Amino acid sequence: MSQRYKVIDSTVPTFVTITIIDWVDLFIRPTYFKILDDSLNYCISNKGLAVHAYVYMSSHIHLIISSQENELQDIIRDFKKHTSKEFIKAIKELPESRREWLLAKFNYAAKRVKKGVSYKVWKDGYHPVILDTSKKIEQRINYIHYNPVASELVYHERDWKNSSYAVYEGDNLETPSVKVHALW
Repeated sequence: MSQRYKVIDSTVPTFVTITIIDWVDLFIRPTYFKILDDSLNYCISNKGLAVHAYVYMSSHIHLIISSQENELQDIIRDFKKHTSKEFIKAIKELPESRREWLLAKFNYAAKRVKKGVSYKVWKDGYHPVILDTSKKIEQRINYIHYNPVASELVYHERDWKNSSYAVYEGDNLETPSVKVHALW
């Protein structure tokens, strides 16, 4: 693995993208958003994760994160492992019209990698990008918040509730579901 794909300093804000295998549109139900919220908030409270900006899209999430306490790669590994189990549990237990297809898709992905798991939900890696200047930070925050508009899901960033946009716009009417540590 090349050096540019590793987190060199977990204390520096880092942009990451975590993607569902084959870009499956899993995140279309509130249950899945809640799993993401609860898992990120757990990592914030118990693993020293600082989430500076985020957006949940249908098949991936973008985050700007850092940690003063633990290595980001360890936190992300644990986050992906836990959420994978919770997503599979939710797919099996809740009314999910795509249940058989999703389970078959995630099972097939697991068999391809032969890691001893029954289901593989997340793609390997997360392509970290160190944000070591205020210009890079601002560009990525804007990119994250504009992503739902670019994907034609909403007309304005404020209309997408699964992001940290309200924190940066000072919108006290909408509190994000993840505890955001704003960078300014």
